[in-house]
Amino acid sequence: MIAANVLSKEEFPDFDEETGILPKVDGEEGMSCIILELNIFNMPINKIPSQFFFFFFFFFYYHLWLPEQPPQIWSCVVVCLSDEDLEIELVEEEPPFLRGHTKQSMDMSPVKIVKVGQTTFPLTLQLPEQCRKQTDGRQIAANMRGIGMMPNDIPEWKKHAFGGNKASYGKKTQLSILEQRESLPIYKLKEQLIQAVHDNQILIVIGETGSGKTTQITQYLAEAGYTTRGKIGCTQPRRVAAMSVAKRVSEEYGCCLGQEVGYTIRFEDCTSPETVIKYMTDGMLLRECLIDSDLGQYAIIMLDEAHERTIHTDVLFGLLKKVRSSATLDAVKFSQYFYEAPIFTIPGRTYPVEVLYTKEPETDYLDASLITVMQIHLTEPPGNFLNSFSKKSLQEEIDTACEILYERMKSLGPDVPELIILPVYSALPSEMQTRIFDPAPPGSRKVVIATNIAETSLTIDGIYYVVDPGFVKQKVYNSKTGIDQLVVTPISQAQAKQRAGRAGRTGPGKCYRLYTERAYRDEMLTTNVPEIQRTNLASTVLSLKAMGINDLLSFDFMDAPPMETLITAMEQLYTLGALDDEGLLTRLGRRMAEFPLEPMLCKMLIMSVHLGCSEEMLTIVSMLSIQNVFYRPKEKQALADQKKAKFHQPEGDHLTLLAVYNSWKNNKFSNPWCYENFIQARSLRHAQDIRKQMLGIMDRHKLDVVSCGKATVRVQKAICSGFFRNAAKKDPQEGYKTLIDQQVVYIHPSSALFNRQPEWVVYHELVLTTKEYMREVTTIDPRWLVEFSPAFFKVSDPTRLSKQKKQQRLEPLYNRYEEPNAWRISRAFRRC
Repeated sequence: MIAANVLSKEEFPDFDEETGILPKVDGEEGMSCIILELNIFNMPINKIPSQFFFFFFFFFYYHLWLPEQPPQIWSCVVVCLSDEDLEIELVEEEPPFLRGHTKQSMDMSPVKIVKVGQTTFPLTLQLPEQCRKQTDGRQIAANMRGIGMMPNDIPEWKKHAFGGNKASYGKKTQLSILEQRESLPIYKLKEQLIQAVHDNQILIVIGETGSGKTTQITQYLAEAGYTTRGKIGCTQPRRVAAMSVAKRVSEEYGCCLGQEVGYTIRFEDCTSPETVIKYMTDGMLLRECLIDSDLGQYAIIMLDEAHERTIHTDVLFGLLKKVRSSATLDAVKFSQYFYEAPIFTIPGRTYPVEVLYTKEPETDYLDASLITVMQIHLTEPPGNFLNSFSKKSLQEEIDTACEILYERMKSLGPDVPELIILPVYSALPSEMQTRIFDPAPPGSRKVVIATNIAETSLTIDGIYYVVDPGFVKQKVYNSKTGIDQLVVTPISQAQAKQRAGRAGRTGPGKCYRLYTERAYRDEMLTTNVPEIQRTNLASTVLSLKAMGINDLLSFDFMDAPPMETLITAMEQLYTLGALDDEGLLTRLGRRMAEFPLEPMLCKMLIMSVHLGCSEEMLTIVSMLSIQNVFYRPKEKQALADQKKAKFHQPEGDHLTLLAVYNSWKNNKFSNPWCYENFIQARSLRHAQDIRKQMLGIMDRHKLDVVSCGKATVRVQKAICSGFFRNAAKKDPQEGYKTLIDQQVVYIHPSSALFNRQPEWVVYHELVLTTKEYMREVTTIDPRWLVEFSPAFFKVSDPTRLSKQKKQQRLEPLYNRYEEPNAWRISRAFRRC
């Protein structure tokens, strides 16, 4: 690198930019000056045009061989940096509307959701993943997940659970639909409930699980004539619950699903103009508020499962301040928040439940759960049982548990009574989910291994035994790093009571708690930490801003989110260009709010229109919105990896996903093609549905859909424009370091870039397993970071020590011939 002091051109008002000659000065006849200014900062030396080297040769020839009239060199700067040497650093300036509130001016800490201090909970929750005890067979089972496989590739336990003859399960009940409705506890209070709704604008309803709140209240209000003034809307915290409840209510109401009774979930609308009872996720109702803040199409809105305190439900509390129902609601707190609203209590139909605790903490809750299930099956009287796992386990933990349990039961021989193992999680097809409601054949019993969806949202008859590991996997947002992480934490006392209550609906039952009584009494929180206090609020802030609610710091939340999380969300939207200097929505921000996507994905999609690659970006965004594109059968792992490698693109995983979808499209969306390439056809069909919805939104807002052809660098730029906060640079010592906080991260082994290890990348998300892994990684040019996010990044001054360099110190190389404190050159850096 060559550098010299620089004099600004402004110091020479008569400077001629075309000729580079200064005006003559009195007394200095014939004297000239050449100002050399080369704008090749940060350009790799092998990319500098040859004209520059010719100019240097001419310049020095003139200087050396014509001394009688030497020029004055006022300025000469040449800086040649490779991508490896280029330093990008954060802009320290605060957004004008947040001055005095951001990280630079406040000491912030993330929300703690687990009590600090001594605990009797398993050590496995407090140590890194690599220190956890590994259960035999877990790795084998982990490779057997997937939906949409060839029949020969489906694991044996799934064939056993879902492949049998459904008719053999028998009839669920001998009662007619009308008799079933009249047998529910809420039926006796029908008239009182309708009168209470008539007399009060806001009503809080409390009732035991299975009392009929979710399915009956909407029908009672429709029968009472409330649908003449608008629809009756009922929100659910989960998609599975919204679909299954709507299906049941349509049967009771005597109509086809989608007519008088329907549902709306993300990327799926099963309603019609005739719909009068509408079930939906709370997130969908919040999006409807963007279009109609008064929700004029509804006569009654019922927020079901309000006690779960999802982020969308909490925001709806503040926006609506109508009927709210729950099984374990803190009635007094809700009543006070809603202007001393009356409380309507529905007595439950429950039986006594015996609660059993472990004497000592379990070191592996998965293994302990499966052992307990087997003991119950072999020693306890007849009755089905429920095993509750972590909320966000999805296929990973549920399928693993099912596989291990099936193999262990199989090893006991044919003389042991049959145990039907049924998983339940949101990614499971609906026809498989409904199998849990079927009674077990004579001489056998079923075990339902589920996420906490089975705690409140779904009611399963015939459950006499509940196994409660005592944990829940929650998404927790760290405002310092700007990263969402799934963290396994102890459940609350309210959740523990809810789980135990599932064993007492049909008759006297038992709840096996895999933790000590002391842990329940002294270490569990009384209620859940509301989701709004532990997750990223960028999408929520964007929605509220789009509704015209700008003073978010004084918004009437039931439980206010941490100030630092709210400020971080607004800061993130500002750097994305969604908010202006006054904290108001920009034109870009209003367009971003129209898409049911995370803000970074919205920015990426909208920017692709300007870069001329929106056709490709629509596909990539849709593929990022699904899970588990590929699967790896146990016996064909090598072949599956070989097939997947065919789609790998040198630019990274985003373009790999694009290649997968385009190949599927070129093969006429063929299912056999998916089977041949170990790709889940169901996931691709879901991506196709998402793409159609995104395309409709773009058409509605007249955003052009154009293809970039082979100019994939445009796609890379669009990705960088949305995910610049997730940039990382290769570290000389190990892995990569994120630019935002210098955290050490690694490319995931499943990535197309795992063996390439490029210098600069952006990633879609971080996943914590044995290491902090980057998922969905794409290579970038570091200059794009400054180009697309000048409010967040800048190029470090090459003549000064950057902030990052100041935080590092040299580690001298060992030399046995030198004194211990002697100075030596080193190639290694270490954080102070």
